[in-house]
Amino acid sequence: MGVGPFRDGWVEADVEAVIARGDPGEVGYAPIVASLDPPDCDWALSVCVRLSSHPDLRVRSNALLGFAHLSRTCGRLDEAVVRPLVEAALANPELAGRASDVADDLGTYLGWEFSRARRAPPGAATAQPLEQDRAAEQGR
Repeated sequence: MGVGPFRDGWVEADVEAVIARGDPGEVGYAPIVASLDPPDCDWALSVCVRLSSHPDLRVRSNALLGFAHLSRTCGRLDEAVVRPLVEAALANPELAGRASDVADDLGTYLGWEFSRARRAPPGAATAQPLEQDRAAEQGR
């Protein structure tokens, strides 16, 4: 049994070969398998970092998910590298949902905190804050 193009017993070279082939349908699995049971946490982090800028949205989303897995499986991440990637994803409407989940996991497992602007639902760009939000902002 395995995940996507990966079979049980995969090694780092298998992941690197899938990334080199470049098929997004396969590459999307790379950060998942690398981060769920990493043979080397630094290498797994490098896979997720590299794929966080991939042109395919699903691959980028899975790279973010890899950060969440690594926070649990490794118990550490390079905050100077990962935090800006998660913050950028939080600001990206296509990735904000996944990034929010990842930020929650990074908070749970690593104690990181992220500022998250309240986002209006799609199509509600002119939405006004609720009365209780206005009161909280004014310190009432």
